[in-house]
Amino acid sequence: MTARSDSGRANDANSIHAAQASASASGRTDDVVLGIDHLCTYFATGGGVLAGGEQAVVRAVDDVSFDIRSGEIFGLVGESGSGKTTLGRTILGLVKATSGHIRWKDRDLALLDEKQFRPLRRHLGMIFQDPASALNPAMTIVQGVGHPLRIHGITSNRRDTRAKVAEMLERCGLAPADRYLDIYPDDLSGGQKQRCVIARALITEPELVVADEPVASLDMSIRAKVLELMLDLQDQLGLTYLYITHDLASGRFLCDRIGILYLGQLVEWGVSEQVYDAPQHPYTRSLLHAVPLPDPSRRGRDKRLPRGEIPDALAPPAGCRFHPRCPEAFEPCGWEGRDLIDALEDRWTRVDEKTFERELEMVGGDLDDVDVDRDRVRFPSADAERLTVWLREHGPQLPTPIFSAVEDITSGDDGVSVRFGPGPEPAMQTVAGRRVACHLHGLTVRGGGMHVGDPDEVRRG
Repeated sequence: MTARSDSGRANDANSIHAAQASASASGRTDDVVLGIDHLCTYFATGGGVLAGGEQAVVRAVDDVSFDIRSGEIFGLVGESGSGKTTLGRTILGLVKATSGHIRWKDRDLALLDEKQFRPLRRHLGMIFQDPASALNPAMTIVQGVGHPLRIHGITSNRRDTRAKVAEMLERCGLAPADRYLDIYPDDLSGGQKQRCVIARALITEPELVVADEPVASLDMSIRAKVLELMLDLQDQLGLTYLYITHDLASGRFLCDRIGILYLGQLVEWGVSEQVYDAPQHPYTRSLLHAVPLPDPSRRGRDKRLPRGEIPDALAPPAGCRFHPRCPEAFEPCGWEGRDLIDALEDRWTRVDEKTFERELEMVGGDLDDVDVDRDRVRFPSADAERLTVWLREHGPQLPTPIFSAVEDITSGDDGVSVRFGPGPEPAMQTVAGRRVACHLHGLTVRGGGMHVGDPDEVRRG
């Protein structure tokens, strides 16, 4: 990709970072295009008569705060299921925010209903992930791309609409435009369809564009061209982008600042070069270690990939949401009862059959009978003496460092109980010039933001 050299991108990012630092020091916020403040988007699921009236809640976006500056590309990176798309759609009013604020100029978009929001949509564009489903197959390209012009009253007749669509198609690399105006999406290649989607997003001359995985569905051979097009259009039209992706490589190429999202929460955000070159959160490091490198000399590098899969958003882990998968988790990270059950099951996949049967009998023969709470696990049918001794001896060697958070193990008539210490959810703190939510840099409590102590003291204590 040659749209911008690495040094040019670094210089741009450094300039933006310097401007942001200056604005922050002086208290100025006039270059903030969009301010996200404690934004939450929850979805109720289940419930009703058949479910006893109780509803589970998916916290797709959970207390997210950041800002986007004029003329920058802010990247939002995370695995599938992290809440990236929901966050982008919430900003544009396509999904209703549960709480929090979305500050656009002098308006709070989170408080607007559809009627109030509609006039603002011409200033806020969206590039959808799948161009095949984003374009109406029953509309010609001039009809599909030009439809926003008629909705917002920008053009009043067919000739003006056709002229504006032709101009934007040519800006987006579909030239001569006359070849494309009167054909249908099915007559186009994937790359051409995505260029039409980009043209439609920009046809109303928006100030902010949310690009949701804009190259994910495209062949590798044309991804670079579409990304270069986005950069060219940014320079030509003075655009500001929120770029949503799971691809860290394209994020590094495009973005001035970047935020790492995990299970609905930002865990790290700041200037891209700082985040990529010296990541401060274990999840960011894990994502970067997973990126393939065309360098044979680094073939044997320690990837330190996260364990398992991203947890269910219906029941996110306590404390730091990344702690069950984190290679650096320690005492205050939020270890809870279900983590011990997961660790036992993980161990039993690694031992021989006789060991498995002996240990399963020791815990009571069936883990379904175990009483699991946030801060305690009780084995009611266990061989109390054997299990207590075994836990003290083998617990620290389980596949996860869960026993660093165990406060005590007791046995009695009601079985064996393992109790865990408190694990507060980490608050954002400033680390090496960016914002990070991780107890490794000092124990903090989300909500109050209280600083409890440094990590070395916690480890020693």
